[in-house]
Amino acid sequence: MVGNGATNWSYDVWPSFPQTLANFQIIEQELLDDWEKQGCQAYFHNVRPATKTPECIAMAGRMQELSGKLNWYDLYRINYALPYGGEHRMGETVIDGEKRSYRRGMTMREYTPWASHLLHSDAADVTLNGTDFVSDYMNREDVRAAFNIPSSAPVWEECSTTLQYQVQDEASMWIYEILRNKTRLMFYSGDTDGAITTYGTKRWIKELNWPVKEAWRPWLTNGQVSGYTEVYDGLQFITVKGVGHMAPQWAREKVTNMITAFTHNQPF
Repeated sequence: MVGNGATNWSYDVWPSFPQTLANFQIIEQELLDDWEKQGCQAYFHNVRPATKTPECIAMAGRMQELSGKLNWYDLYRINYALPYGGEHRMGETVIDGEKRSYRRGMTMREYTPWASHLLHSDAADVTLNGTDFVSDYMNREDVRAAFNIPSSAPVWEECSTTLQYQVQDEASMWIYEILRNKTRLMFYSGDTDGAITTYGTKRWIKELNWPVKEAWRPWLTNGQVSGYTEVYDGLQFITVKGVGHMAPQWAREKVTNMITAFTHNQPF
């Protein structure tokens, strides 16, 4: 199971961002039309050369200006003020009698420091979660014990501050052909994500050219539409309606039910 994962740089992040902004009524349709007419291209982390004409640079700047006050990871969600300042940003736990500190939550700037277009956003220093109960919960000694986490393991943070990430030019689409029909595959997408957009995901899935086994349909929670799903020969694609990148956190009941059903190979 993969949720809102970067898969193909030809479609994910910047290549699908202008169309998503237009679909969400954030930029003018004329701006998108001009962007496409000029043949403008931009890519995540500069994995490929961007179009550097003055016209394309100006249009990219205009898109960032119009979207800069939004929550990039959920274009319809509010921007949460940083709830912890100074020493209150750090939490403290006791593991095997040893005090350890951890950082509560992540700002958008901290979560993706390599996303240069996001660093200049007006919302770069807001948190993704509001009050960050997840960091406090996951670092409790009894919770670590329940998950069988050894005391030698580091404290939990929303994203590692010690790993050195390396962006693969080929992203991760290659793994789908290898795993096809060897293991059950599911990709879900929070449909208001501005980072790894549903629009981009649908484009690379189309490129797989796998036959459709079950047609596009809604799936429900308590009688209400929670999103849509389509089953291909080798992959189930699921959208989660009205939430973005952190779908399991922002739509807990819906996503828990969906993941449980998929895990046990049950309909939902």
